[in-house]
Amino acid sequence: MITYILVGVHVLVSGLLVLFILLHSGKGTGLSDMFGGGGGSMGAGGAVERNLDRITIVAALVFTITTVLLGLRLSA
Repeated sequence: MITYILVGVHVLVSGLLVLFILLHSGKGTGLSDMFGGGGGSMGAGGAVERNLDRITIVAALVFTITTVLLGLRLSA
């Protein structure tokens, strides 16, 4: 039962991680600029870009944790 929950969370987080990475701006051309994240030539990102960075980091950590837990669970 726990394995199914871990797999479900893992699949959900992997999809969200792809979405969040695609939302990041490359050089002022990302989708986050559409929502006010453009920093202009100052080099500093807006609030949307900073929050997107934080959400992406959290998603990556959850993905890493579920990967390790699934590896340990399935190897036993």
